[in-house]
This record gives sequence, structure tokens and C-alpha cells, in this order.
Amino acid sequence: MGKLDFEVIQPNDEWDPISLNYTSGTTSSPKGVIYSHRGAHLNSLAAILLNDMISRPVYLWCVPMFHCNGWCLTWGVAAQGGTNICLRSVSAKGIFESISQHKVTHMGGAPTVLNTIINSPAGDRRPLPGKVTVMTGGAPPPPQVIFSMEEMGFNVTHSYGLTETYGPSTICTWKPEWSCLPRDVQAKLKARQGLQHLGMEEIDIKDPVTMKSVPPDAKTMGEVMFRGNTVMNGYLKNLKATEEAFSGGWFRSGDLGVKHPDGYIELKDRSKDIIISGGENISTIEVESVLFSHPAVLEAAVVGRPDDHWGETPCAFVNLKTGCNASAEELIKYCRDHLPHYMAPRTIVFEDLPKTSTGKVQKYVLRSKAKALGSLSKERTSKL
Repeated sequence: MGKLDFEVIQPNDEWDPISLNYTSGTTSSPKGVIYSHRGAHLNSLAAILLNDMISRPVYLWCVPMFHCNGWCLTWGVAAQGGTNICLRSVSAKGIFESISQHKVTHMGGAPTVLNTIINSPAGDRRPLPGKVTVMTGGAPPPPQVIFSMEEMGFNVTHSYGLTETYGPSTICTWKPEWSCLPRDVQAKLKARQGLQHLGMEEIDIKDPVTMKSVPPDAKTMGEVMFRGNTVMNGYLKNLKATEEAFSGGWFRSGDLGVKHPDGYIELKDRSKDIIISGGENISTIEVESVLFSHPAVLEAAVVGRPDDHWGETPCAFVNLKTGCNASAEELIKYCRDHLPHYMAPRTIVFEDLPKTSTGKVQKYVLRSKAKALGSLSKERTSKL
């Protein structure tokens, strides 16, 4: 039982730690990230605005609460007097039933959750009682996923951030003039990472060596960097990693992206995921987006595979939709029809994708598998 005379223990300073959150472990062992009272407060307020939450929202939890404190909405929903709807496990049937029963107004989820909704059996679905605002993040959503969700009646908002930035730090703010564009073009625009929110002082894309900002030409790639109140205090008991992350006075995300003329940023890849083939940089995100648009593909992840001639070439791990068939040759041809030939995968592996508890693909596992396949011979490469 609760007590009316409970003692409120106030922090000595607003920068005192409020929680410890662990990174997802997609590239290495998870690190403990220290959040402050100030950062959590500001990011909670920003999360309310990013989700366009009016008073008393009904929020469906498809984001694990242990992940960035549920994108700080554990506090944000409470601040708005909202109702929390919690699922024991995330399934399309459970999502549709909860939306119907509780008149859900908002929900969040990684692109894998959205993909589950899109590819759910007709028997698991129910009509939406009203517009449901969905915030997605955690990984760049393929435009096809956003397009399909909105075709079903959901309103998808895309945000970007890291555990080290309290979760969402940007928002792909919608521009009225985009509403006149074709739906597929709108989806591509929504797939961009957008602009910083009010709790984050600065987000920029910089040359990681010179620390100069890249030009807003949508072509020149740099590293996404953050500075402000909603950046972590540091890594717990890991001074070396903290100093490396803040080298140059900015938090270095490890994500590579470009800046568009309108100021919106767009991720191209993780620095560890970019494939360099014959001297050309290949964005795995772009290749994955094309694979996602194939009607038989449920999930896809691309990593580099050693290649005798090119150094490395794209290797795609693909999970097909239930009841669908597609050969490796068909998918390679499909990619070559939609991408420059050097970007198309030269290897296709059909299997389930390894994921973290937050739904992110563990690419370091796939890189090990691609390396174990051995290097593609020059004879094999020349035929592709």
C-alpha cells in the first residue's frame, strides 16, 4: 500500500544521476549510460511535443521501458495525465486488440514492430477506432514500412537518437507542402531523421577529423554529433569510452549521414556498417530499403563480405514473408534494377535475423557469419 506521508528525496543538483540505462549492444558489449534529472526532465517534455500529445493520451507500450526509460515517455505520459497500456509481449493481434479496446491514441515502436503490424494476418486485425499516432525509431525505417503503415490508417512520425541522448533527439517535422506529393515520396521524406528537438542545443554533421560542418548538399557524408542538456553524463566506470565519445567537445554518435539544403539530416549508415567496395562507399541502409520494397521480403540486413577483387561486397541476410518465395538470383536482379550495380548484393543468405531485446538487428553477428562464408573469388565476382 502507498503512504500519504512518504518522504520526497530531492536531488542535490539537477545534474545528479536519475537512472542508469544500457546501450543496445548491437556493435559490442552494452555500456552503462548515466542520465541526469535535468536531461530526463527536458527530454520528457520534448517527447510530449514530438508525439503531439494532448492532455490525457492513451499510450500503448511497444517500446521496452528499460530502453532509454521508454524514450522518456514513462515520465512524459504521466506529466500529461495519460493512461499506460502495457503488453506482456508484442504481437500484431495484441496491438490491434489494445487499440480497439482502450481507444489508443499514441504508441511507439521500432521498425520491426511496424513490420509485424504490416504483415499481420487479416484475422489478427481490427479497424482503428481513430487516428493512432506512431513514433518510430531505434533504426532507420525503410520508406516502404512507413508507406504501408499509413495505408493502414496510422500516422507515423520518425525520430532519431541514441541511448546516450535519452532516446529521441530529432523529429522529421512535416511540412505542409509535402502533403501534395505522391504517398511514396512522402514516405521517403518521412524516413529522414529531420531536425533537433527543443531539448537538444545542437545537432550537426561534421567531418570527424577536421570537425568542420559538412555542406548542406545532401551528398557530403559526415558523422552525426550532438551537444546539449539531453546528452548523457557519461558511461558508468568507463572513463576511456566517455573521453572517446566526447572527443572534440561533441558527442560522437558513430552514425554517418548527410545534411539536406532544408537543414534536415538523413542517416546513411553506422560508421562500422558502411561497405567500401572498390573504393566506393555503399550505404547498407539504402540497399536494405530496396530489399524491403520487394513483395516477398519481410526483413533484410546487409553487411560486407570479403571479396578477392573488390575488397568487400554487400551480403544480404533476408527473412521472407510466410508463404512467399524468392530466389537469391531474383533478389540480386531486383536490387540491380533499382540500384547502381556496384551497390547490389552479390550474396544472399536466407535466415531469421538476430536481434537485441529492443528489436535492433545485431549486425556484428551477421558480419561474423559473412566473414565465415569466406572471400568471394575473382571468378565468382566477375560473373555477377
